Amino acid sequence: MLKETTLNHLPAGVQAPQYRRAEVGRGIVHFGVGNFFRAHEAWYVDRCLALPGQSAWGIVGVGLNGGRRGEAKAHEFQQQDGLYSLTEVAADGARRVSVIGAPREYLLAPADPEAVLRRLADPGTRIVSMTITEGGYNINEKTGEFRLDTPAIQADLANPRRPATVFGYVVEGLRRRREAGVAPFTVLSCDNLRSNGHIAHTAFVGYARALDADLAAWINANVTFPCSMVDRITPGVDTATRNALNEASGLEDDLPVLAEDFSQWVLEDRFCNGRPALEKVGVEFVDDVAGYEQVKVRMLNAGHILLGALGLLLGYRYAHETVEDADLERFANAYWTLDAMPLIDAPAGVDLDVYRRRLLSRFSNRAVADTLLRICSDGASKVQVFWTDTVRRALARGHDLERIAFGIAAYLEMLRGRDERGETYSPVEPTLDADQLALVNATDLAAALALPAFDGWRDMDTTALDQAVVRARRAIREHGVRAGLPR
Repeated sequence: MLKETTLNHLPAGVQAPQYRRAEVGRGIVHFGVGNFFRAHEAWYVDRCLALPGQSAWGIVGVGLNGGRRGEAKAHEFQQQDGLYSLTEVAADGARRVSVIGAPREYLLAPADPEAVLRRLADPGTRIVSMTITEGGYNINEKTGEFRLDTPAIQADLANPRRPATVFGYVVEGLRRRREAGVAPFTVLSCDNLRSNGHIAHTAFVGYARALDADLAAWINANVTFPCSMVDRITPGVDTATRNALNEASGLEDDLPVLAEDFSQWVLEDRFCNGRPALEKVGVEFVDDVAGYEQVKVRMLNAGHILLGALGLLLGYRYAHETVEDADLERFANAYWTLDAMPLIDAPAGVDLDVYRRRLLSRFSNRAVADTLLRICSDGASKVQVFWTDTVRRALARGHDLERIAFGIAAYLEMLRGRDERGETYSPVEPTLDADQLALVNATDLAAALALPAFDGWRDMDTTALDQAVVRARRAIREHGVRAGLPR
């Protein structure tokens, strides 16, 4: 098994951490230790730790979910001393395997809430970061305010010294620091959200305000919430993939991660209590993240959902299969060049056509084997985040709506869980209830347009768009995806 004691005996070709882990501190607490975090933030921090003077920035991972899965994950991290392997694969098949040692500790919050709170209150903790998914910030999309009416938030507000949500933990940690005269930490969102720092600010200050107005004012005045743009395709790792990765590397690793060789992180340099020297390992610090964020969200993420929905309907299961299909590649290129790119205000120096070509290369990476079900999971949240700006701008400018409407129709048809070959699959939509999902199968093909995924443009005149979506859904059902694709 991969452990601290085996680092001096790694198989040939596997790179060990380039620093002494015993000297690494615990300057970052991270909520949501998923594959993306481990291939992205932890990878960047791991490279930082190898630089002089950076040893304070080790990571404490926190799992919020208990139960059998949460306990098993915590046990695996603890058994392996927080170590895991990362395999980076290029489109040409070239591989690089390294052991990541940046996570120094893993805490399961339901098992020991006080241990998490002690770590948050510790003066050595200077950044609290999170990957809690696009839908995890508990924001009312209609009002833009933090929702106080959910059962989990109500429970935390009733018992704030023993929280269960990330909002309760972070705010209680900040309360303890304020009471002890300890400087606050930076709160860093690493989720695919427009203006994720502003959304995090709204969420955490909104929770704090409901608890203690003075504490909320202190957080508002002293805690920074930098915006960030994160990018790296990181598929899920099932048992077969884990076994294949271990066979290729020669490791015995229960927690291997697979990722493409491309990675990007764009950050605002607003850290109230110091930060790692991330600029020395490839992170871009800019005054305004929004432009980079818009390029990525409206091209990569929107393209992912578009191709994912169409691919699932055609019977494909992996991302590379979609861009190997000439019809889908043509449609994606048309969407990017005719719908997305003309409506994007790109930052200086960013060539959108170069970016588009790179996306095709990245999506074609067979070795990554990114599943379409993963790409489309929580689509209701993702569609709202990834498609809203393009749809709003298209509506406002009287832009051609056929390709956009076809994408929306494909997403809705995909939710029915059956492809054109008659095979079934199970879409993952954690934010939709049974009544909402039933709208997808309603006889009225416009009924599903009431789903919250489309709230982002509901205040506009959508008559033409709605009609186009209904036509596209009918065309997909009667003639199939390929025949219905706009020419």
